[in-house]
Parts: sequence; structure tokens; C-alpha cells
Amino acid sequence: MPIVRPAVPADLDAVAAIYAHYVTDSVATFEETVPSADYWAGKHADLTGRGLPFLVAVDEDRIAGYAYVAPWRTKSAYRHTVEDTIYLDPAATGRGLGSLLLGDLLDACRTAGLHQVIAVISDPGGDASVALHRRHAFTDAGRLADVGFKHDRWLSTLFMQHTLTP
Repeated sequence: MPIVRPAVPADLDAVAAIYAHYVTDSVATFEETVPSADYWAGKHADLTGRGLPFLVAVDEDRIAGYAYVAPWRTKSAYRHTVEDTIYLDPAATGRGLGSLLLGDLLDACRTAGLHQVIAVISDPGGDASVALHRRHAFTDAGRLADVGFKHDRWLSTLFMQHTLTP
């Protein structure tokens, strides 16, 4: 049975490998260069040092996916708003792990005292992510047309948001 737990430094090679697939083979991220292991170590240290959740899904003793939130913007008035990130090992999709991760991530965000979670989803190409976020009560918040260019095509972004506290 899969479990979700906080990520530890030993998990980051698996996190990096999962993300590398999406950088090179998809438009789920607008990143075009695979980040280094040092990047992931720094990101993990920064986010957890801020008290923000960085989680992994473990299935059959391997990292099958990860999720974290990062500050939405740097201006101090945005300090209670974060952007979520969720990626699954391509071999682990379609089994409910994304929903498990997102549910636990939202719970961890509530515990951290956050107010809003923003999802930024590639369009086209993010149908599964949109459906996942809708299942967790995210609502549509807007669309930016043709703001990214990757794999020889223009990409848009869909914005969704979830309010954690009244």
C-alpha cells in the first residue's frame, strides 16, 4: 500500500529522475534543462527550512511521486499563498497516487497556516492535472495564452486555486 511522507535528502535522486522525464519528454513543465542534483538539494533545504511541505509517495519501496509547495510570489503580502507542484513516475500514473499526494499536501498546507494554493497547469497537455485539482476543490482562476514555447509549440497556462482557510 502506498504511503506519503515528508521527503528526505536520500529521496532527491528519485525526485530528480522523475522530474527529468517531464523536462525532456513533456510540456507539463516549462523547464527546458534538467536541473542538477544540487538544485534539488537546495530546493528541498529552502522549502523545508521555510516550513513548507515537500512530500514523496512511496510504493513498493520506491519513490513513485512527489509534491511540494513553494512561495507564489516574493512580495511579503503573498506570504500565505503558495504554488503546488506534483509529479508522478510515469509508471505510477492512473493508480490514485496523485490524489493521495495532493490530499496530504493540502493537509500539510493547512497545518502550516497557509491560506491559498495556486496550481499552474500547462495547456494543452494538463488534462489529468486539471481533473486531479478539481477533485480536490480547486476552482478555475484564469488562463494566460501562449506564454511558453517548448518542443516547437506555443503553450498556455491554466490557473486554479484552492482556499484553505475562511
